[in-house]
Amino acid sequence: KRVYALFGFVMINEFSDQINALDRDVMILINDIAKVVHDEIYRWALGNSGQCNKNLGSSFLLVFRIGDFDEVKKKLNRAREIIFTSKEKRKRKATTLRRRRQRHRGGSLMKSENERDIPLSSLPGIQSFSDRALLGMLKSFAGIHRDHKLLKWKSDFRLGAGVGAYTVNIIIGMDAGWAVEGAVGSEYKIDATYLSPHVNMAARMMSATKQYGVTMLLSQAVEELLSSQARSKLRHLDTVYVKGSSVAQRIFTYDARHRGVDFFLFERSPEQAEADAEGYLPTVWELDKDLQAMRQHVTDDFVEKFNEGKDLYLAGKWKKAIEILYEADDIMVTTVLEEGYLDYCEDDVDVAIFDRVNTTEENTRIRNEHGDGACKCLIAYMEKRNGIPPPDWKGVKPLTSK
Repeated sequence: KRVYALFGFVMINEFSDQINALDRDVMILINDIAKVVHDEIYRWALGNSGQCNKNLGSSFLLVFRIGDFDEVKKKLNRAREIIFTSKEKRKRKATTLRRRRQRHRGGSLMKSENERDIPLSSLPGIQSFSDRALLGMLKSFAGIHRDHKLLKWKSDFRLGAGVGAYTVNIIIGMDAGWAVEGAVGSEYKIDATYLSPHVNMAARMMSATKQYGVTMLLSQAVEELLSSQARSKLRHLDTVYVKGSSVAQRIFTYDARHRGVDFFLFERSPEQAEADAEGYLPTVWELDKDLQAMRQHVTDDFVEKFNEGKDLYLAGKWKKAIEILYEADDIMVTTVLEEGYLDYCEDDVDVAIFDRVNTTEENTRIRNEHGDGACKCLIAYMEKRNGIPPPDWKGVKPLTSK
């Protein structure tokens, strides 16, 4: 049957390297990660709506089920009955009757595209529902960098030569919309599954995090369902066409890093964590210690400068956009180094790091590790074309990640 949900993919970084290094012990690592992800998704999802649908080796499909078509339609109708005056309702009934007549004359019994794409943002309670889904993802990220079992993998000689060079990490993608929910298999094995372009979009968002150098990407469909408090913490990175679609959509990130963050300082007992989730309020986006720590590298000055450069890029003013985005990247590098979020040797880092002509290996490494991936992605896209947008530029580029 057709259902509506938020869909998320969580993927383990550098998974192929881990398989080669750990062999059969990689299953232990996967289960350690799964334990954290499952706990946080079930904890933060509203009621029993959140589920870890399946593991695909290196990735997990997560589903936050809003309801089936009839359930969602009823919720939407109840909300409309409260909002609309009787005069407005009469107008809507007339419009509905006219559409039914048009479909009848066309002889089609299929659901229209408008019926399939119910405006989920109009559903009562959808903002807190969606906030919880995003919080489950972000708490999974924090939990993975706090979990005692996962921290022990840092000292595994097979992964980091025994010197703590390896860190378990994940990337995340999310989308929202409809899917066909059902069982697939035979008498030998049956799996519950979700078939939808929105599931595919969540996977594309996850893959594109590597292109943009961020931990998480959210589609415009997810952003529109969140509370204003949650949206205020997102960063609009780009506007894209995805493969197979001519619809332009904005993509967003919640800036999240683990470098320089001691998440174990904010550890909560299971009982305290459950109480935090049950007592959800939109103020969590300002007050939660995990959320504050993972965004500590993002300043208001950086966001302002990045938005200025991104807007110039979308407007087709690429020469100026490149200059501004370089400045935004400099702000982030400066913040990370000067605020002491990371230990480094002052003799190795000096003004040369802000010299764009200086492409030494060490200089490049520092900028790549501590700068902003989205700035670099947009700059590289424009510089590859000599800072000149194509004649038909409309502020949208194709998303190449699948």
